[in-house]
This record gives sequence, C-alpha cells and structure tokens, in this order.
Amino acid sequence: MKLYKIVASAALAIASFGVTKAQVAPKQGVWRGTFSLFEGKESPFNFELKGKDAYLLNASERFELKGVTQKGDSLFIPVEVFDAVLAAKIESPTTLSGVFKKGTTRIAFKASQGSRYRFFEKVAPSKASLAGKWEVYMGTATTPVIGVFEQKGQKITGTFLSKTGDYRYYEGDIKGDEFYLSAFSGSSPALIIGKIEGNTITGQSIGATSARPLKGTKNDQIELPDAYSLTKVKDGKQFDFTFPDAFTGQNTSLSDAKYKGKVVIVTILGSWCPNCIDEASYMAPWYKANKNRGVEIIGLSFERKNDPAFAKTRLEALKKRFDIQYDILFAGLADTQYASSVLPALSEIISFPTTIIVDKSGKVAKIHTGYSGPATGKYYDDFVKEFNHEIDELLKQDLSTGK
Repeated sequence: MKLYKIVASAALAIASFGVTKAQVAPKQGVWRGTFSLFEGKESPFNFELKGKDAYLLNASERFELKGVTQKGDSLFIPVEVFDAVLAAKIESPTTLSGVFKKGTTRIAFKASQGSRYRFFEKVAPSKASLAGKWEVYMGTATTPVIGVFEQKGQKITGTFLSKTGDYRYYEGDIKGDEFYLSAFSGSSPALIIGKIEGNTITGQSIGATSARPLKGTKNDQIELPDAYSLTKVKDGKQFDFTFPDAFTGQNTSLSDAKYKGKVVIVTILGSWCPNCIDEASYMAPWYKANKNRGVEIIGLSFERKNDPAFAKTRLEALKKRFDIQYDILFAGLADTQYASSVLPALSEIISFPTTIIVDKSGKVAKIHTGYSGPATGKYYDDFVKEFNHEIDELLKQDLSTGK
C-alpha cells in the first residue's frame, strides 16, 4: 500500500509539473489595453494579435508590428521603428500585464482579449458634439493648434494640427457633456479628457509623467500658417550639403552627378519622429512610381545620438518597414538648432520633417515645413494634390531655355 501511495504521489507531482510548465499562449484577435499614465489616469488602446504580427488600432489606422514572440509566459511585441517594445506576462489566454519600454521610459499596462471599444462599451445618447474645427491652446502655449473631429453617435475620431505636424490618430467617446480621446501608435500613449460647454471646451492632455491644461473654442474659419511660407532660402545662398550615406558611409552631395538635371526632393527627417514615419509611408511608394520620370529623393536624417552606428541601426528599421529605395544620409543630432547650423543656406529648421523641393537647375523651388498626415483627412489630401502638381510643373522645366 505504501509503495502504491508513493508511486501515485510521484505521478501526481509529475503531472502537476507538466501543467505548470505548459506554455499558455494568448488568444488571437482583438484586445483592449489600458496604460497607467500620470496620477493613475488610464489611457485605453486597442490592438490585434494575428500570428507573428500585431496591429495597433486607432480609428481607421492599422499600424503593423512584425516579429511577435513568446518565451515561456512572456509575450514580446516589438515596435521596431520606434526602438520600443510591449513586454507582457501572459496571465491567462485572455489577460496580459506588462510594460511599454522605450529608451528609459517604462509605462505599465494591462490588456484583455475580445473587446474593441475604446473608453465605454455602451454610452447613452448625448447632445454634446465635438465635431468640426476647434481653436485649441495646450498648456501655456500662445499659438493654437487646430482640432479636427468627426462624430458618429457617441464615437469620435480626429486629430490636432500644428504648424510642425499633426498629432496623428485619436479615437474616443462622448459621455454626457464630457469627451475622452486616446491614441497609441507605437511612439507614446496619449490621453485627452475634457468637457464641452456650447462652443467651448476645457480639459487636460495627459502623458506618462505630466499633464497640461487645454482650452478651446469652436472656430470653423481657423487655418494654419501656409506650410510653404515658414522656411526660406537666405538671400544669395546656394542650397547644398555633403553628408555620409547612412548605410555605406560614402559622402554624398546634392551637387553629385546623380542629381544633376533632376527634380530633387530633400526631406529632413528622423527615425524617431511619428510625422516623419507618415511622410516615409507616402514617399517610399511614391518614389518607386515616379523615379523614372527624372525625380530623386534624399533623406537627411537627424537622430537621437550623433553616432553613425546607432543611426544605421535605427534607419535600417525604417528602410525595411517601408522598402525605401531612395538615398538616406546621416546628418547628425536630432535638434532643430543643430540642423539649422549644418544647413546654413536655410533661414531655420523648425520642424521634423521639413521638405525641400529643388528644381532641375539646382535652385530651391519650395520648402514645406511640417507634415499633415492621413489622420488629418482633407489637409492630407490637399498636401498630396499640391505636392504632385508642383513636381509635375517642375518636370516640365526645359534647362536649355530656362523655361
């Protein structure tokens, strides 16, 4: 009898050991997570797990993340383009808990499978509306940003535009006279909560370590400054530069034979910059479709470290993500004052990205400051239309006659 009990106990222990060591996989499909931000405020986000890929979901955006891996009870979702990762413990097939890691930043989150709602699963109808255009002041800023929002029932989507770029995709809900908006597309989570009182709004923009007040007024007439008027070429200065290729190290200049007699688009960017990511997602396929027309693109990249090896690693991720086939040069440290100093022919660099269009004769035709990406709707469509019109006109230039 004793021998039987010992054998039975050993078998039970082995079985239990097998159960505890079995790898539990998270369920595929849509998940709802919440980040813990400043003073415990929760910022919801949505994502989808699909095999070795994940997708961050914001309004109409599906931001693809490749290379999801599992090690034991840990799940890793890399956000390679921003040098970040969502690292989570698999509590059960339908629950995760972990941290978002980016540089020295650590932001706790938890997630559950099966839900796509943002803030509230069910919201009672409300007469309050955030739809339209708003003149909004963030924190102590004396220059407004423009809020542009659409509302369907109690669901709201939209973004904020500034002269240096947009805030990308926000999604949220109206509850009573309050609005709730959040965004996460891999760079950093963001949360905005506020109250609507007629044609005015008040609230807070909340991040991981701080919050700032906001106030706004409905203003259908407000517009940004002309993006082509903010950066100029200094009188009597010839725009040119020489920087090493980010991947080969070979010095490359705008005056090289490769670019002679062509329309050249010079984009000042950084792999860390969300608006630059949006621009690259447009420019990469655009270049492949138009390069045989006599057009070249040169990316001048300014990175978080003034280190060619670091820059190469970060830019390889960007190049791979969008299959970028145009030249990318490493220009130095990600700082607008530094960028202005190494491009002395320009009045100043105030934004990443800044896009300089050079005609066939080597003269700057236009400079576009900032970038209004696809989250801005009409503003993005207008940029694409004007950009293509400008390139079409410059390609008609006849160097033999100067016309």
